[in-house]
Amino acid sequence: MTAKLIKGTEIREEILKEIEQEVKDIKAKHGKVPGLVTILVGSNPASVSYVTLKIQTAERLGFHEIQDNQPETISEADLLALIEKYNRDESINGILVQLPLPKHIDEKKVINAIDPDKDVDGFHPVNVGRLMIGGSELKFPPCTPAGIQEMIMRAGIETKGAEVVVVGRSNIVGKPIANLMLQKGPGANSTVTIAHTATRDLASHCKRADILIVAAGVPGLVKPEWIKPGACVIDVGVNRVGEKKSEKTGKMVAILRGDVDFDAAKEIAGFITPVPGGVGPMTITMLMKNTLKSLKFKLGIA
Repeated sequence: MTAKLIKGTEIREEILKEIEQEVKDIKAKHGKVPGLVTILVGSNPASVSYVTLKIQTAERLGFHEIQDNQPETISEADLLALIEKYNRDESINGILVQLPLPKHIDEKKVINAIDPDKDVDGFHPVNVGRLMIGGSELKFPPCTPAGIQEMIMRAGIETKGAEVVVVGRSNIVGKPIANLMLQKGPGANSTVTIAHTATRDLASHCKRADILIVAAGVPGLVKPEWIKPGACVIDVGVNRVGEKKSEKTGKMVAILRGDVDFDAAKEIAGFITPVPGGVGPMTITMLMKNTLKSLKFKLGIA
């Protein structure tokens, strides 16, 4: 039996509609809308494209959106001063500095300069600590892990007591999703194992997973025989493995492959995310949700 696809594109639309309605309700009752500033340093094409999508999404939802473009030559001191300006701005609930930054700027200093209560990316050490503690302390889970959890919940997959295996230990995906899944509460309460490319007998760990989350950045790492029949497989990997000509535009486009052998895995798994169109669309969606939450915390209605 072929696995049911968990489509991030569809779930994204569900959540965005929910956010849009909540923004309208808050505006009507409190006269406020979420404020998001995106700071882009330089003109890296990938960063420009990603930031543009964030701007379009924020505007669609009725946010107060500021796009602050800075030259690649901006000094570290000036960038930190700019962040402090937005820390003090009462109309701004979320501050996002698009990474990567030029080499002369210390990314760690930049992340640490953002007010933790406006750090809607969830990267500030204070928010990492809040994630570890969990419960009412958790404010802004990192966006990709939060999106993964939403996908699992909205697919109706039972997580309580489930064996969850996370392949990958990055600070952006692996570690935070492991922490989210072991917390008490909906969409969690799981037994979690973190594995990685140096794990001995990685196959055996994957094989016992009811929910297998793969974020290793290695195309085709997880083989079909590593998957437990009926398991939920979340493939976070988006690896560029070549190029092909688009049938629609005639232009060359990237060939993307996940960390899981999708074609074979979908014949074994119960649920699986495609690449592309799986986890990817959820990241910006959860950024918007975190920005809305920031406003709600400020208004005392979260």
